[in-house]
Amino acid sequence: MNFIFVLHYYFMPLPFFYSDTITTTATTFILNEETSKHVVQVLRMQNGDALQLTDGKGNAYQAIITDNNRKHCCVSITKTQHTPAPTVTNCIAISLLKNTNRFEWFVEKATELGISKIITLVCNRTEKTAFKTERIQSIAVSAMLQSQQTWLPIITTPQNLKKIIEEEQYTNKYIAHCNEETTKVQLQKALAAMENYTSNTTIILIGPEGDFTVPEIDAALQHQYQAVALGNTRLRTETAGITAAILLTQYSL
Repeated sequence: MNFIFVLHYYFMPLPFFYSDTITTTATTFILNEETSKHVVQVLRMQNGDALQLTDGKGNAYQAIITDNNRKHCCVSITKTQHTPAPTVTNCIAISLLKNTNRFEWFVEKATELGISKIITLVCNRTEKTAFKTERIQSIAVSAMLQSQQTWLPIITTPQNLKKIIEEEQYTNKYIAHCNEETTKVQLQKALAAMENYTSNTTIILIGPEGDFTVPEIDAALQHQYQAVALGNTRLRTETAGITAAILLTQYSL
């Protein structure tokens, strides 16, 4: 599978593209037909013009166009720079939503904020399980380029909540829910009290419309998840996800 996307603003020094097939040993690279057409016909770039590429794995490539063919534009790699992976791994495991646009909005914003991994959950109250892998991937790629990053988050296909609770291994594990009968601490306070946050791995579970069921909450607590609140108001699923993303990345700085 080969995705290539572009983001180009006048205030950016170079157009920025993504390719999952470029390698760090490459000295030349041929853009796919869709991107070549965009470079040559839309951006009207010429031989000798510069651009940037990233593979979403921390590598940034500076390149010069050597053949501005509109079907297979060829570039010469002039410089490769690697950005190490973040020392903090923040994962948000969030239920799929009935409204696809809201879930896509969450993916876009979580990527811009620098979340390392997004696990899509199927819970007891999840109403819609359809998942368009290529569509979600394209949104994440565009958000990565928009925010000038070179690390693309890992995004899973839908996973059963029980499997995630039992199998995912993280240093810090939280479940955000609205059940009033379970004692909860504000996530911000939980993160503030944490020691050595910058060397830890953290996951937070976000439920569907209607929240997690009591058995789901109990199962998480039995696997050492800590119950947390995300404020004093009841949030939509995608809003809860973004709130968690902001708090997690705030403590990653």
